[in-house]
Amino acid sequence: MTSCTVPAAGKPTFELGPDEMEIGIGIHGEPGRQRMKVKTAREIVEMLATAVVEDLPFKAGDEVLAFVNGMGGTPLSELYIVYNDLSDFLEKKGIKIVRNLVGNYITSLEMQGCSITLLRLDEEMKRLWDAPVCTPGLRWGM
Repeated sequence: MTSCTVPAAGKPTFELGPDEMEIGIGIHGEPGRQRMKVKTAREIVEMLATAVVEDLPFKAGDEVLAFVNGMGGTPLSELYIVYNDLSDFLEKKGIKIVRNLVGNYITSLEMQGCSITLLRLDEEMKRLWDAPVCTPGLRWGM
């Protein structure tokens, strides 16, 4: 929804109108692949998730880790709206979220927006994901 401001440049990398958004932005503030009028969260999730689900492709019965990442300036409450819409979208396709990560993890300063990542999980991947983690960004099982 907004570009980041790279400190060396001192100004936003690109400009969006108040009623515009870009799909396919780069994590370092690169402009996106497509500019359009702002859509609802559900419509945005459908565009993003369809591209991801069809690319691998995922299929009914798959178990996944769903990662909804904020770009740095997106409130956590909005990321959970995206996660909820993603959960509904995947449920309709028979894809089950068995692990999730929602928050600002891979950011680009104050950029507003989000990304969706899906990782197909099998039993070994679930076991590895559930192993204790103690890093500055992730902590569980300790």
